[in-house]
Amino acid sequence: MAAPTVELGAKGFSPSSATIYSIANSLAHVEIDSSALDKLKPSSSSYSLPPSLAPSSNPNPRFLPPSFARAAIAVFLNKLLSSDSSVRRSLPVLLQQTLALSSGFDKVDFSSPAALLHSLCSISNTDINSISVSYEEIGFFETSSSVLIATAAILDCCATALIRVSDAVAALSCEAARADLAAFDLPVSGDGFSRKDETDVAADIKMLLFGSKLTGKNGSAVFLQIPSSFGLFREAVRLLHACTRIELNSSVKLRKPTENDNYGKEASVVDLVWFLAKPIKTMAETSFKRAKLNIGSITDERIRSEVESLFNQQCVGFDGFKESFDSVVVNYMKGNDSVAFLQGVYDLLVKFRLILAWEAAVALFSIEIDDSIEKNRGDALVNAQPNGENAKGDKKGEKKKKKKTLGKGTSAILQLLTDQVANGKEASGDKVAVLAEWARDLSAYFDPMDSRLEILVAKVKEIVETNEVRRLPKIAKGTRDFAGEQMAIREQAFAIIASVFKMHGAEALDTPVFELKETLMGKYGEDSKLIYDLADQGGELCSLRYDLTVPFARHLAMNNLSSMTRYQIAKVYRRDNPSKGRYREFYQCDFDIAGQYEPMLADFEVIVVLTQLLDRLDIGTYEIKFNHRKLLDGMLDICGVPAEKFRTVCSSIDKLDKLTFEQVKKELVDEKGLSSETADKIGAIVKKRGSPFEILSELKAEGSKFLENSGSVIALGELDILFRALKEANCLDNLVFDLSLARGLDYYTGVIYEAVFKGTTQVGSIAAGGRYDNLVGMFSGKQVPAVGVSLGIERVFAIKEQQAKDRNQVVRATETQVLVSILGKDVISAAKLVGPLWNANISSKMKVSKRVMDHITFAKQKGIPWMVLVGESEIASGVVKLKNIELNEEITVSREDYVEELRKRL
Repeated sequence: MAAPTVELGAKGFSPSSATIYSIANSLAHVEIDSSALDKLKPSSSSYSLPPSLAPSSNPNPRFLPPSFARAAIAVFLNKLLSSDSSVRRSLPVLLQQTLALSSGFDKVDFSSPAALLHSLCSISNTDINSISVSYEEIGFFETSSSVLIATAAILDCCATALIRVSDAVAALSCEAARADLAAFDLPVSGDGFSRKDETDVAADIKMLLFGSKLTGKNGSAVFLQIPSSFGLFREAVRLLHACTRIELNSSVKLRKPTENDNYGKEASVVDLVWFLAKPIKTMAETSFKRAKLNIGSITDERIRSEVESLFNQQCVGFDGFKESFDSVVVNYMKGNDSVAFLQGVYDLLVKFRLILAWEAAVALFSIEIDDSIEKNRGDALVNAQPNGENAKGDKKGEKKKKKKTLGKGTSAILQLLTDQVANGKEASGDKVAVLAEWARDLSAYFDPMDSRLEILVAKVKEIVETNEVRRLPKIAKGTRDFAGEQMAIREQAFAIIASVFKMHGAEALDTPVFELKETLMGKYGEDSKLIYDLADQGGELCSLRYDLTVPFARHLAMNNLSSMTRYQIAKVYRRDNPSKGRYREFYQCDFDIAGQYEPMLADFEVIVVLTQLLDRLDIGTYEIKFNHRKLLDGMLDICGVPAEKFRTVCSSIDKLDKLTFEQVKKELVDEKGLSSETADKIGAIVKKRGSPFEILSELKAEGSKFLENSGSVIALGELDILFRALKEANCLDNLVFDLSLARGLDYYTGVIYEAVFKGTTQVGSIAAGGRYDNLVGMFSGKQVPAVGVSLGIERVFAIKEQQAKDRNQVVRATETQVLVSILGKDVISAAKLVGPLWNANISSKMKVSKRVMDHITFAKQKGIPWMVLVGESEIASGVVKLKNIELNEEITVSREDYVEELRKRL
């Protein structure tokens, strides 16, 4: 079969690592696309060869292995054809003619442009004086970094293929060595605290092993680290693949190269190969160890001994691999030769491939000689007979021990591999030597040069992605599911919160989960970038709500309401980076008072609501930090900040709970344009923090610059009223006056506050709010003063869940009080008993089972305090047994009285 043709320069053509690898190994024939050739500048016979390219002896030639040389020439040719600069035909044609040759590539000298041109002409029997080429054109070879990129492409192609192969071999090893699959039960975290590649590896291996009856015993660490080590390998290969794809298809300008012209490009490629080298070492080490475990799983001592001896003699041991790894690293550190380093890492990859082939061979061998394992033949997923009919059962009277089955995926892989390497070389206890042949054949099979590898990789991908056994669905980052005990805690908390809100006269309000985009924009300062935009459906631009405050203000304006005390408990959405305790979808519990009231009256009540919430939720120690927006503006004015920068500077100050002042100062100076002196003045003030009346007294002291600012004077007067009112209500103990509190949202106009949990569970802010007198006016022009607080209930839940865990509290997921237990399968009897309980409003559940312990275990798991036990004797006697689970006591009552008796005891 003739090799396929690759037309370089064709419109829309984008060379890949696989393309370069095919050319490098003569698996593809190279032509120049006719349209690309027509665009090239005709050669000029009058053009003279630059003196720098004249023939000369080169004392330090640089030769590459033939495949790498072919790859470098192919990359160089493609770069010339894709260049926007004027290129003469001579050099591209010479490169294409050279690639058509079958030998001589070990004599191509890449040490300099002159050496390259002379060696290309030499092996292609071309007169160098007939080549019309400029210094810039031949120097383009160095500018394009063709050798480096070609080497990276070969490395990328081989490494990418081994991702799927490694998964398949590891899955076979899991079965051969009877591995415990607990390591592959990796949940995907919604807060960004899980690595995608690691969880993907775990899911892929589980798909390959689906249905296996061989796994679950061997808990060796070498199996436990498969997700992490394979995941890191995947990540490194993916990054190198992306970089190589970009470099292969990037254009280069024809110009004179300068010293260190390509340092940045080379450094980026080398850094990614550095990142890949260590995972290759880890993959080789763990593959070697898994192979040893596979050998150990062979039950026949004689065969095991022979296999181990053969393995030790012929497999590239990990000690030898480690020496090669150390040599590659040391040589690069000494000579700093980037191309040699990449070639060294490629050699490591080839050695790893050989170790992987031995792991696969030993796994196949141990499975093949194990008579207790059912090996499907024909269709790997159906145990079929040669004539196509399904296998019949054993003859009547014959008993046969049921064999263990492989996973559906590994069964298919096993047949695919054995069909390729075991044909005529079957495994048996008398043919251990065949193992070496298998390993050699598999090593060749795992090389992209072998066309069969593509079939294997496609098969593994098909198994993993097939709809027949759908992989477990994942949850979007920044979101979570809640069930059972978690929902019980949430419902209890919501009930407490709603009761506090209602006690203060609030009425419930529900608003749409999405708003018109124009409603939300311009209300959140720099945080507006976190708003989730929805696709345009029907001509309206909509966004998911960012909080509950702006929708409340929109509701007031739209309905022309001048006053309202409302609460809302609902989800909000933020396009944020998920982190511990920070999600993209979460609940907020808002309480707001809108309308004209005496100064600080509404503010006072909102703070009281906040303290009552935190006290009744019993979360532990907390503090409420206070500041005033007018006081902040006064501070910035005093420090010399221009008025137009007040809001953006506040956004930076708001980060002081997460960053040091030095970090915030750098942002203020470098990004916000403040002078270092102004930033230092801000720093001196925002560090003031203490009890409310202490800081208030300091700010109102004689000579205070805050008394010279009109806005600050108003703020200090309002805070004085608020603090005195809170003192009278015994709500001042947990309050702190903190001048660093900024609250970066644009709509705040007065008092601002934030509650912070002070316990061991690190959750940060748990509630926040403030006065926003102008927000409603943004929609209607009618000013409706308002103040509110929002409880970050997700963080409160995190505290409550941790408290329940620390206190060993049993949280009941249901409110079931009675379990109606029928000792048998009589559903009708269960219905007769549970119906009257439901009619009496007694929360009940029924269960039918012949085993008493099934009922008791179920009741204990669900925390159900009472059972109604009924068996055949109870039915015959017209009685039931009432069992107290906690006290383990039983009483017998008549069928007529059991409902009333339970009502009394409950």
